[in-house]
Amino acid sequence: MTDYARLRDQMVDRQIAGRGIRDARVLAAMRTVPRECFVREGMEEFAYKDAALPIEQDQTISQPYIVALMLEAAEVQPGARVLEVGAGSGYAAALLSRLADRVFAIERHDALGLLAKERMAALGYANVEIRVGDGTRGLPPEAPFDAILVAAGAPAVPEALRTQLKVGGHLIVPVGGPGRQRLCKITRKSADRYVERDLGAVMFVPLIGEQGWRED
Repeated sequence: MTDYARLRDQMVDRQIAGRGIRDARVLAAMRTVPRECFVREGMEEFAYKDAALPIEQDQTISQPYIVALMLEAAEVQPGARVLEVGAGSGYAAALLSRLADRVFAIERHDALGLLAKERMAALGYANVEIRVGDGTRGLPPEAPFDAILVAAGAPAVPEALRTQLKVGGHLIVPVGGPGRQRLCKITRKSADRYVERDLGAVMFVPLIGEQGWRED
């Protein structure tokens, strides 16, 4: 029988902490959340590899290190309200549930949204709400957010997401064309001033929606 807890600890030690992630709460969350529950059936043995994996609807679950990098950059504090755009299998939202008070995650695929909801319920992550819709518009009724994380590559930073940040909040979003994005950290300093930092090259599926790429 596979010892997933041991593999999870090895992943954190070698792939996450070993590559420079230092946030103790992020590391603890990644030791706790069972990634094998968020991959496609039959792929569980690969859950702790240092790689993105295919999931349903031709989407992917991101490489663990990239997820950790985004979580650390978001600086999620206890009591925070967080929005995730592109919930996918629900793995990042589950990790965020260990860091924040309330997590809202938007997924555009009905089937993925349903699976993510089922996983949250099965694991008891009651502070996560999965919604289906166009994540590029954000979630105005629940805004503002302390942090927003986007798990797909946008052609430009969606303005709706920028404006739904609290002052002092952080938006983590890949920006650029397919296969050549830069991971951007945008911090809201005041009502009309933002500071942007480049966190390096990444590769995500396209962000589809009104303020992203067109589906075709």
